[in-house]
Amino acid sequence: MASREQLENWVERWLQANKDAEAAGDWKPLADFYTSDATYGWNIGPKEDVMCVGKEEIAEIALGLEMLGLENWYYEYQRTLIDDKQNEIVGFWKQIAKKSDGTESEIYGIGGSWFRLNDELLIEWQRDFFDFGHVAKGYAKLIESGDLTPAMQQRIERSLSGEKLPGYYPLGQAPVPIW
Repeated sequence: MASREQLENWVERWLQANKDAEAAGDWKPLADFYTSDATYGWNIGPKEDVMCVGKEEIAEIALGLEMLGLENWYYEYQRTLIDDKQNEIVGFWKQIAKKSDGTESEIYGIGGSWFRLNDELLIEWQRDFFDFGHVAKGYAKLIESGDLTPAMQQRIERSLSGEKLPGYYPLGQAPVPIW
């Protein structure tokens, strides 16, 4: 098991890496934090879960395709909780979009990430959680104001078309449990 100090240092590195990714509009470098066989998943509403299995899929789907159109967003961590007996960390964040007029639009509700780290301080699994209803409402407001990026508009159109998106599974059918 990692020491409390090691886990606290990991959190600081993770938070800085996230800020760097947000500034660059590129989250793929975060893949360096994961084991080769890590899993990363979240629920995407009443019909589907997203699950990425393996570092490559995490980089391409979770940190790549799923972040397209969010280049003007940031995820401000509010709190982190560390369980040094299980090498687990929970981070609570806000989803905030920077609008074209210079203002910001925050998605209401609680969002967060739950991580389990191995003894080398690499992520074995990550599960994200957020209020899907508020996310949908937030996107609708951004569409109305003209502040949804073209890439995000394309992602929404693909999703609404019924096209099978990589990493998306009907509820309960992901290759790894969401919990």
